[in-house]
Amino acid sequence: MELDKTAPKSHLRLDWVYGYRGHQCRSNLQYTATREVAYFVAGVGIVYNVRDHKQRFYFGHDDDIISLAMHPEQILIATGQVGKAPFICVWDSYTMKTVSILKDGHTHGIGSIAFARDGQRLASVGTDPQATVCIWDWKKGKIIATTRGHTDRVLDIQFNPNKENELVTCGVKHIKFWTLSGNSLTSKKGVFGKVGEIQTMLCLAFGPEDITYSGSMSGDIYVWKGNNLARVVQNAHKGAVYSMDTADEGYASAGKDGCVCLWDSDFKPITSIDLADTPTGYQGLCIRSVCWRGEKILIGTQDSEVIEVSVRERDKPRCLIQGHAEGELWALAVHPKKPIFATASDDHTLRLWNMVDNELLSRTSLDHPIRSCALNEDGTQIAAGMNDGSFIVLKTKDLSEVIQIKDRKEVIHEMKYSPDGHFLAVASNDNFVDIYAVAQRYKKVGVCSGSSSFITHIDWSEDSKYLQTNSGAAERLFYKMPAGKRITSRDEIEAIHWYSWTGVLGQEVNGIWEKYTDTNDINATDAYFGGEVIVTGDDFGCVKMFKFPSLKRGAKFRKYLGHSAHVTNVRFSYNKQHVISVGGADHAIFQWKFIPEGAPLEGDDQQEAESGEHVDSNSEESDSDVSDVGELDSDVENEKQVQYDRAVYKEDASKLKTAIKEEMEPGEKRNKAPDEGLKLEFVHGYRGYDCRNNLFYTQSGEIVYHVAAVGIVYSRDHHRQRFYLDHTDDILCLAIHPIKDIIATGQVGRDPPVHVWDAETLKCLSVLKGQHQRGICAVDFSGDGKKLASVGLDDNHTIVVWDWRKGEKLATTRGHKDKIFVIKWNPYDLNKLVSVGVKHIKFWTQAGGGFTANRGTFGTVGKLDSMMCITFGKTEDVCYTGGANGEVYIWQGVTLLKTVKAHEGPCFAMHALDKGFVTGGKDGIIGLWDEQFERCLKTYAVKRATLAPGTRGLLVEDSPAIRAVVLGHGHILVGTRNGEILEVDKSGPMNILVQGHKEGELWGLATHPIKNYCATVSDDKTLRVWDITREHRMVNCKLMKKPGRCCCFSPDGKVIAVGLNDGSFVVVNSDTLEDIVAFHHRKEEISDIRFAPDPGKYLAVASHDNFVDIYNVLSSKRVGVCKGASSYITHIDWDSRGKLLVVNSGAKNEQLFFEAPRGKRQALRSAEMEKINWASWTGVFGHTVTGIWPPKSDVTDVNATSLSYDRRLLATGDDFGFVKVFEYPVKGKFAKFKKYVGHSAHVTNVRWSAQDKCLVSTGGADTAVMVWAHPAAGDRMVTRGESDDSDTDSEEDGGYDSDVTREKDMDYDAKTYANPIRETTGVKPHLQEQKEEIDKPTVSRNAPETVKVQRSDLSQMSTNSKRKKISEISDLSLEFIYGYRGFDCRNNLHYLNDGADIVYHAAGAGVVMNLATGNQSFYLEHTDDIICLTVNQHPKYKNFIASGQIGASPAVHIWDAVSKQTVTVLQGHTKGVCSVDFSCTGKHLVSVGIDAEHTICVWRWQEATKVASCPGHTERIFRAEFRPDSDGHFVTVGVKHVKFWSVAGGELIGKKGILTNAGSGADVQRMQTMLSIAFGANNLTYTGAMSGDVYVWKDNTLLRLVNKAHNGPVFTMFTTLRDGLIVTGGKEKVGKESGAVKLWDQEMKRCRSFQLDSGAQVDVVKSVCRTKGKILVGTRDSEIYEHAEKTGAVQVLVRGHSEGELWGLATHPTMARFATASYDGTVRIWDIVNKMMVQKLAIGAAHCVDFSSDGEMVAVGLKTGEFMLLTVTGLTLWGKKRDRNKTITDIRFSPDSKYIAVGSEDNCVDLYDLSQGPSLNRAGYCKGIPSFVIQMDFSADGKHLRVSSGSYVHQVFEVPSGNPVSDEAKISKITWATWTSVLGNEVLGIWPRNADNADVNCAHLAHTGNALVTGDDFGLVKLFQFPCTEKFAAHKKYYGHSAHVTNVRFTFDDRYLLSTGGDDCCIFVWKCQ
Repeated sequence: MELDKTAPKSHLRLDWVYGYRGHQCRSNLQYTATREVAYFVAGVGIVYNVRDHKQRFYFGHDDDIISLAMHPEQILIATGQVGKAPFICVWDSYTMKTVSILKDGHTHGIGSIAFARDGQRLASVGTDPQATVCIWDWKKGKIIATTRGHTDRVLDIQFNPNKENELVTCGVKHIKFWTLSGNSLTSKKGVFGKVGEIQTMLCLAFGPEDITYSGSMSGDIYVWKGNNLARVVQNAHKGAVYSMDTADEGYASAGKDGCVCLWDSDFKPITSIDLADTPTGYQGLCIRSVCWRGEKILIGTQDSEVIEVSVRERDKPRCLIQGHAEGELWALAVHPKKPIFATASDDHTLRLWNMVDNELLSRTSLDHPIRSCALNEDGTQIAAGMNDGSFIVLKTKDLSEVIQIKDRKEVIHEMKYSPDGHFLAVASNDNFVDIYAVAQRYKKVGVCSGSSSFITHIDWSEDSKYLQTNSGAAERLFYKMPAGKRITSRDEIEAIHWYSWTGVLGQEVNGIWEKYTDTNDINATDAYFGGEVIVTGDDFGCVKMFKFPSLKRGAKFRKYLGHSAHVTNVRFSYNKQHVISVGGADHAIFQWKFIPEGAPLEGDDQQEAESGEHVDSNSEESDSDVSDVGELDSDVENEKQVQYDRAVYKEDASKLKTAIKEEMEPGEKRNKAPDEGLKLEFVHGYRGYDCRNNLFYTQSGEIVYHVAAVGIVYSRDHHRQRFYLDHTDDILCLAIHPIKDIIATGQVGRDPPVHVWDAETLKCLSVLKGQHQRGICAVDFSGDGKKLASVGLDDNHTIVVWDWRKGEKLATTRGHKDKIFVIKWNPYDLNKLVSVGVKHIKFWTQAGGGFTANRGTFGTVGKLDSMMCITFGKTEDVCYTGGANGEVYIWQGVTLLKTVKAHEGPCFAMHALDKGFVTGGKDGIIGLWDEQFERCLKTYAVKRATLAPGTRGLLVEDSPAIRAVVLGHGHILVGTRNGEILEVDKSGPMNILVQGHKEGELWGLATHPIKNYCATVSDDKTLRVWDITREHRMVNCKLMKKPGRCCCFSPDGKVIAVGLNDGSFVVVNSDTLEDIVAFHHRKEEISDIRFAPDPGKYLAVASHDNFVDIYNVLSSKRVGVCKGASSYITHIDWDSRGKLLVVNSGAKNEQLFFEAPRGKRQALRSAEMEKINWASWTGVFGHTVTGIWPPKSDVTDVNATSLSYDRRLLATGDDFGFVKVFEYPVKGKFAKFKKYVGHSAHVTNVRWSAQDKCLVSTGGADTAVMVWAHPAAGDRMVTRGESDDSDTDSEEDGGYDSDVTREKDMDYDAKTYANPIRETTGVKPHLQEQKEEIDKPTVSRNAPETVKVQRSDLSQMSTNSKRKKISEISDLSLEFIYGYRGFDCRNNLHYLNDGADIVYHAAGAGVVMNLATGNQSFYLEHTDDIICLTVNQHPKYKNFIASGQIGASPAVHIWDAVSKQTVTVLQGHTKGVCSVDFSCTGKHLVSVGIDAEHTICVWRWQEATKVASCPGHTERIFRAEFRPDSDGHFVTVGVKHVKFWSVAGGELIGKKGILTNAGSGADVQRMQTMLSIAFGANNLTYTGAMSGDVYVWKDNTLLRLVNKAHNGPVFTMFTTLRDGLIVTGGKEKVGKESGAVKLWDQEMKRCRSFQLDSGAQVDVVKSVCRTKGKILVGTRDSEIYEHAEKTGAVQVLVRGHSEGELWGLATHPTMARFATASYDGTVRIWDIVNKMMVQKLAIGAAHCVDFSSDGEMVAVGLKTGEFMLLTVTGLTLWGKKRDRNKTITDIRFSPDSKYIAVGSEDNCVDLYDLSQGPSLNRAGYCKGIPSFVIQMDFSADGKHLRVSSGSYVHQVFEVPSGNPVSDEAKISKITWATWTSVLGNEVLGIWPRNADNADVNCAHLAHTGNALVTGDDFGLVKLFQFPCTEKFAAHKKYYGHSAHVTNVRFTFDDRYLLSTGGDDCCIFVWKCQ
């Protein structure tokens, strides 16, 4: 028999699944709307109709399903699975069709899912370690938000049905309450408090009014109000509560105790049902899922039963479904006479099932896990083998025991009764088979030994005389029965007829093994001899069916999925109508219907065959010698093999830029770039050899195609080309939009993009990337043009569908394991696609974020073939594909209707017309067909004879393979594999439009010495001569015998010499290309060949044999050989006298000189070499060209150079695909250049043509010949900026400004939270050991003593008795902030409501201030310093503010200035966000990060989706602003940077500003550091520079300068949208003429300046804003002013300290005033009531301040160690002293103002006597302080001083002597006047848990003595009760300061609390309540 490897014709259909997944899943059982039961088993979703007793199956998953959720409308179901990349399917429970696939959100598995109440969104939580939570827009398959859920397992997730956008998760020891705002999820932990234990929560339900119920591990149900635990329903269950369900009538809960409890809607118990007591129940019943709908309750148990209880008859539960419980299931046996089968598993049970009614007949429990079973010949007895080596025999009818025997120690794997019923064979893990005699009470009568491993399978012969075994070592042995003697004789064995075949070894089953597998992944087989099939079960969850016998490995099969992990056993039923398969880990039993070959398909089966759920493998998965597929055509085979991996990609070039900086020595200059440049004029070439259908007409009749990395739009009428040059590597595919002239092209790359561009303007509309690898081989627009599909070259050939305008990925799927050639949308159905490729055609339907697929069914009409092309006709369900065998296949739906022979060899291209079709094939023939594809109306053969006279170019060969064909404009457009594009007239004549080299590397290039001609020679074995004048055509072509690598013209241009790759060379006539002479002296390829200059007497020929041969041209003899090169020769050049040769070799920097003609080696020094006049220069070594090498240039090689004839420019070609132009000579390192893109990978050669008119370049692999025009000096402007990213920007810094530098170098890492603001030593207080106080009196009658601190009775103090007395402070509210962040921010101050309010930021607070009342209100949701803020100017989003902060994962918050509510939060930056700006419609937001790449992001902020992001610049970017008329164009400015950006789909495209002479005559050579942006009409942009000039740009080219708009840097500009006037602010010295603020007209030609009366020497304005008649100004010194435009009057709105740490704070003893002292060098006094600064004095950096007790005097301690005493009135100096040289850290007056204590970083406290007058005599000092002083407090009587220091200890000293007091008893009696210490047992509770890297900096006890406030390094102000002696005391937290809070003080009457921020320089005023 011939070895048949085809798949069997019969097939299986899933009929029934026994069981329910009850283990490790919860709440996974639901009623559908039609009261069917939905659940899952293994990898199958099941809908069970109880009434009709039918099951429907959903097969969309490829691994175990573990979670299920029902859509609120109860028709759609969502299921989640496990796996490496698990996904969620949403499917219809009625049609069982996939509605949507949600992927790429999770890893590991999806543990829980839930729909929102409106059914629009879905939440899921993963089983990964981070417990990832995703919120999906499930219809689109798009993630709305994602975050880490918890550090431990999350077990349930639910949307709160009563609150929009809120959801809850719960799990191991936690519960979290989430709010979704925009794309960010924020969570609040559930606070258990004292109400209940912290424990694991398993399930959730919801009540009205923010009530949440959670079921716990202990059986309690917790009731939550908000996120606080309100009460506990104790012992609702006796054991874990696994499931809760919300019904109309209330709630149902169920758990481990087997009870279902029903509760009413107020959660009062109604009743409970104990299932264990009911007839169907049993002890230990455990419920995993409950669902209560009306009368019925559905219950799922741990042991895989589904039970239905009626509420009325709760004692009669009905068992709907049963299955094995958890544990592996291996044992399976089929009854020999009835439709009954037995299974047994590790759950100790043996069960008998009825196949007809699909129900359990009987079950029994045994003592051990069971691994095998067998029924005897009449089915009366059943034997079961256990894992302890024993087996038991039972009677089938009542399962009573017959006998139990234990002869072995290890598990029994397999048992079988002999066909005659006399014997039982038992196979075990210890390598033996025992034979027992049934009639003799199972006496052992034989043993089969000899296997070296455990026995896996056994089979009897028909006559019961023989047994065969399989073992784990892949042995197949034979034994004589019953004795068990082993037989080996071949003849005897071959004569045996087997009764059954269940083994996996033997030649009959060779075919079940793939070609190269090991032999243990198939667990079971069963052959049906009569049906000639065998079924197998394997470790991959597949049930497969093969033909039997199946002799040759790797046979075809049909495979069926459903089991998740391994299939352990398979058996045919007794009548062969069914197959039973059992799963190991999924312990599921599947019953399949066997449908024999030729059986009619019933209606049901018909559908299934179409839906293709059982994957038939004529299948990609079966690895076969394609015996039943036609021979692969060579072209198709080659194309399959093309590799697109690159050693180096263009994006690697950017890494070299950074390397340049590293490798330059300081002070080294780089050679400057040339002034003149190139412009691409024409490209010879078309990519046909591995692409297809990549050639189209535009609507205007231009032709669009591609070659190399260039998209080309060619005009036939003018014979001109226009270029799209934004690709960075080979373009592989091209598609045209169905309606507009929009082109999509896909390229090669590591992360290859698709570009969508406009063929008219050549502008990029969208870039789609991030989804593919290696390259993109096919693209197609959908019928409406809105979607784009692309196919990648990764191993799975991933298919991605994009919304190309937005740049969003809509859906992805794996395509096919072999190459896909074409993907095509169904033009009539926007969700359907077809892909064709190698042995492949698939029909796809998009479902959410994924696809469902059907393979094309060939049936008997045709054979599977590689499909090369596809097109649709007039109807939506018919499509046509071209095959590799030349047939056209016609499909209806997914079924093949018929085939038509169209070509000899593959049909590569086809196109549908209005009437009919056109096809093109490898045979070089174009066929025109009628509409039915029945008749071929006309054929055109592409031959030289049919070319029209006068066509441009020549056909290289007749009948080239046709790769693209399209009709339009009355012609057929044809692209060939040989790189020709032809236009065929319908009447027959053909015209060549463009052509290029065929496939193969292209290296040889020479230009004609006189005419504008060039010659090229390539590995395609052709020498071609091109006209490179305006004609642009191939003039001549010659086929060579071998591939050619170099060529050259003689000096008179009459002959061409060509070097070939076999070591020979040929000289031909340049007109006729006829051979003149040929030599073959070398073995390796000829790499360069050059004639000596005029008269051209010698010819030098260089080879890879390391020699240069010199021939005499006239005598045709070799006259010399140049020896001495150590590697192959790469370049040779003559000097102009023809006497000297310069040679480069492949060794690094090897440059040699030889004398001609003998070839004697010469040594030349650099200086001499420069003097020589070289006839040509093409070498890459030598000191005149050192600057052409990029850094680290072992990565990339420069392949060729060419020096222009005027010796001014050197052109180079390199491996990155760049053509570069340098100024010659190119000395030094890393010269600057202009670079040009177009070639894809390596540029192999460049040559200047005669008179330097143009430059020609050749590409290696891309086969393109490019002609670059080189305009004469007059037309220079044309070429600027052709090379946008050329390295021409200079490093020289344009000047210096201290303010700009400070801002540029600001280190935000140090400012982020939790870096201690001062370095401390010692152990934190809460970690110190507590000293036990001993000798306490045994009995203490009085109350426990607390520390004594003087309290003031406030009632007497307040003179005005109307104020109510404050007795206890219980809360603080923020009332006012003194400060505005100006020192490192800009443009962060705006008017709101037409100037009634202003909005700005200080510290971590957004501040809205009303100008009329001076009241402030605050937005406090940021977690760290805000450093940018902007206002949405669109009326639709009135009062919407965006603000960005610093921090590890800094967010941008969008909030409402009126309500202070967060609208949305955007996360995605790192380190910080330094600029935000809204677009003109208000819908987009651009943000800039301060990470190393200065990332720019554009957001659709309402959906909180990132539209696009990319690295912005290597240095700081200061601002990004949208053009006021645009949503897609914005400008960024920064350090030596201005860039003009546009949003193209999901990518940002930036163009650098191009500097010109700006109309001034002198070139503006250097890019300045730009600081600010404004806009004018007609695409004008103004940027303010560090020099004070304003640059004016038109598009991205410099138009003019506004010289010295300011004298210093222009920090800020504001464009008024109303009238277009521009306000600028800058740095100015104060004088009459200048103003730091100026108002300009729209052109910035006239201005008016405004003075700030700040009293400073220099004004630095950082922010300006203008509304009706008013200008708002913010300065560097944190002050905000307002100017009236008409009068120029100025008014101060806000003041604050400027940059510098702020530590000093003191409150006035009798008034609502306070003093502050800061490192900004000032001390200031403020009035709280009037919200103003009263006085200010500049005294140098100050650290502390204090008022005397009478309020007359203020003391200030400075950073220098000096301290001063000033009078409060007028701040005049009273006295000063400096006894220390380190910072004074605290300064305090004694209560009677007699002494002043001065503490410093010198670890000292000095005490001065004030009664002696301003001389300030030192009365004493305290020594022995271990570290610097932090705080000091006097006792009430002024006699003691308590000092706290940086080593966390506090000491008490006497005043004024300074002696330490150590007697604890004495200390405890002292009453203190104040308490500011953070140390001591009384305040132990203020230290937080996570204080290891952050400190509590300050504290102050309120005058009432019961409230203590602290400030810490986390930016928190905390309010504690005093004293707080317990660790981690309870407190209230107040946010607002960003990082470190340095000081806190209550005012004298405790009405206000003041706090100061270290880095944020702000003073917060809190109102006490």
